[in-house]
Amino acid sequence: MRSKSSTFRTHRAVTTLAALLTGALALSACSGSDDDKKDDGEKSGAPTGTTLTLPDLKGARLEVAAVWTGAEQANFKKVLAEFEKRTGASVTFVPAQDPIINFLGSKIAGGQPPDVALLPQPGAIKQAVRKGWAKPVGPEGQEQLAKNYTQGWQDIGKVDGKQYGVYYKAANKSLIWYNAEVFANAGAKEPKTWQDLMTASRAVYDSGVTPFSVAGADGWPLTDWFENVYLSQAGPEKYDRLARHEIKWTDPSVKQALTTLAQLWGRKDYLAGGQDGALQTEFPQSVTQTFTGGDQPKSAMVYEGDFVQVNIGETEAKVGTDAKVFPFPAVGSAAPVVSGGDAAVILKDSEAAQALVTFLASPDAATIQAKLGGYLSPNKNVPVSAYPNEVQQKIAKALIASGDDFRFDMSDQAPQAFGGTPGKGEWKDLQDFLKNPKDVAGAQAKLEKDAAAAYGNGG
Repeated sequence: MRSKSSTFRTHRAVTTLAALLTGALALSACSGSDDDKKDDGEKSGAPTGTTLTLPDLKGARLEVAAVWTGAEQANFKKVLAEFEKRTGASVTFVPAQDPIINFLGSKIAGGQPPDVALLPQPGAIKQAVRKGWAKPVGPEGQEQLAKNYTQGWQDIGKVDGKQYGVYYKAANKSLIWYNAEVFANAGAKEPKTWQDLMTASRAVYDSGVTPFSVAGADGWPLTDWFENVYLSQAGPEKYDRLARHEIKWTDPSVKQALTTLAQLWGRKDYLAGGQDGALQTEFPQSVTQTFTGGDQPKSAMVYEGDFVQVNIGETEAKVGTDAKVFPFPAVGSAAPVVSGGDAAVILKDSEAAQALVTFLASPDAATIQAKLGGYLSPNKNVPVSAYPNEVQQKIAKALIASGDDFRFDMSDQAPQAFGGTPGKGEWKDLQDFLKNPKDVAGAQAKLEKDAAAAYGNGG
């Protein structure tokens, strides 16, 4: 559910994509008409159905590991089933734990690595290459990447100029989802700036509903909160430098972002369950409790990416009518656009493993999962009409329209020890900050100490 790279985007482009999203997400319709869908598919120039020939792999057995659970896992298994049908291979899904690098390490040590793993961080891809685990993508997979992906998405999967990762899943992590009935009752408007967000939160609070659910039990949503505030406030250049640890976490720009976050996180009555409750709230619950309980849910808003739709699907709320969405508000001069993603990496080289990664790089695989919802593909040849509702179609259009002009999730660019391990590094430091949002300097000191240790430098 998480993913990065860092050197190919501009402030102007981020602003453009944010503007695109602002128009795109101010929607109330749940889905487009059949005519709309047909036009979208034709306009994209995207092929449908079978776009590549796969080899006969009868008798071949593959294991694919990923950290996906629930509906996300079930939907991916349908993609694997299509690969089995078309090749005769047998594919087993192996549930992995975070951090996946540690999980894979134990499997490899035991002599039983999966054939392919979906890695949610570029930092994890680099680690897999450095450890000698990852195998390069073959010519057929590279051909699909060249056909279907912008250069930026290809480059994120490269290490030392060689292609190791195929980004199968993307995420737009600059979205705030809200309970439409609560907003209507409170007379709250979709905010465009951070100040507007605080105003909307106040209106919701005054109407008798707690403004936000924050998934504090999981460290990664907290890193995403920070990244959106930091990117918008400090700007893309500083964002890239902090992602590479070229500036310290004790920098004034980090202080400013944490101080801004504390305006919300420091309001006990603005968080479902207060800070203590937030720290016990896991991500799926943060979503479902926002969209259950009629006009008196536990919270009115929840921040996270387009994949929130999977969890909304576990409630009776309908995306686009009951559950609406707006872009993360501008904290500085421009609204932020942060992306993430998961890349398929080969650990055991074989004709079957290469064929699976080639399939995952094609529109065929991504179109299957796009139709199931709660999924976003960086593949530009997936028909927009494949996405099941108008909100998702607009998010997909905006991602593809952005080309290479986006910023990848900062924590996913970091070494796993800092940016991707439960109970450690940035995840733990931001959980501690959520617990005590007044201690900005203490949070900065902890973040810098852990970053310096993980990056192996002093900033």
